[in-house]
Amino acid sequence: MNNKPSSLGSQSDTSANLTESQLVDLCHRTLHYHGFSDDQMAALTETLVAAEMDGCRSHGIYRLLVIIDTLRKGCVKPDAVPVVEDIAPGVVKVDAQGGLSPLAFNKGIELLQEKASHSGIAVLALNHCVHVTALWVEVEKLAQRGLVAIACNPTHSYVAPHGGTTPLLGTNPIAFGWPRQSAPPFVFDFATSMIARGDIELYRRDNKPIPEGWGLDREGNRCQDAAEVLDHGAMLPFGAHKGSALSIMIELLAGPLISDMTSLESTEYDEGKGGIPYHGEIIIAVDPARTMGEKRADQTDSAERLFNMIVEQGARLPSQRRFAEREKSAREGVEIDRKLLTDIEALVPKATG
Repeated sequence: MNNKPSSLGSQSDTSANLTESQLVDLCHRTLHYHGFSDDQMAALTETLVAAEMDGCRSHGIYRLLVIIDTLRKGCVKPDAVPVVEDIAPGVVKVDAQGGLSPLAFNKGIELLQEKASHSGIAVLALNHCVHVTALWVEVEKLAQRGLVAIACNPTHSYVAPHGGTTPLLGTNPIAFGWPRQSAPPFVFDFATSMIARGDIELYRRDNKPIPEGWGLDREGNRCQDAAEVLDHGAMLPFGAHKGSALSIMIELLAGPLISDMTSLESTEYDEGKGGIPYHGEIIIAVDPARTMGEKRADQTDSAERLFNMIVEQGARLPSQRRFAEREKSAREGVEIDRKLLTDIEALVPKATG
């Protein structure tokens, strides 16, 4: 086992520049040292590095700290082997067996595509998984295979419903992917809370107040103290009653509908350990070759016309900034906060002698 830190690129007192291969090496060394199987390590690394390369700090290598903390609390199985079940003509399930979600998704993607291509639409249900990664990586993979995809999942009960003060809902992200022939797929991924929980965690790390309207304190008052919101208060849904309703929909689709936990049940299952949420995820895939039929070319052109008109008036497609950041990261590397890098490298003691 090589515990020596990889050679870094340009460095300063506050940051270090890492290439994609160095990010991969950092993830591999950390996860391997802590006993993650090769399959779990590869799938998780792919997702974390993709987020970091796309400029999403809250879902990138920062999550290594959260994952190892969860492992130490006994809340994730680092060597779990997912089990794929062919349930029905349009349904496939993958039991993650208490492991992280990326490997479970990878195990089910081929059968999901086969079923969607045959029936026009299919559902992939991931059960009993520990979930800490971004959903856009998954829907983008499906869009690259020519499928339209929707994915969503609950979390822990971090968010108060609109008009309430007690956390009952999760941050409950939802992602969508639409394939394009001559451009990167149209992809979005956002939490139904005002902001992803990971972003508030980064504010806490930096000892900065969060923006007004992101959360409540333990008394139900608006609060800008990240630690108070995270540890004692509640996050808030975006869009008031609209975000709250969308969040409840996700609780139902990715909880009871696939025989898994709601965010509240995930929190209760954790029993105060403070681990990563443990729940399910639902992915719906549609094959446009089936739904569009012989008019597929016309319908594809219709979608492209909409995209072009959005951009022509100066608006931005949701995925454009991430793709631009990805290209920049491939050319120039990624700037990583020095303190974050030090904390991650501390997870793997250096070899002595």
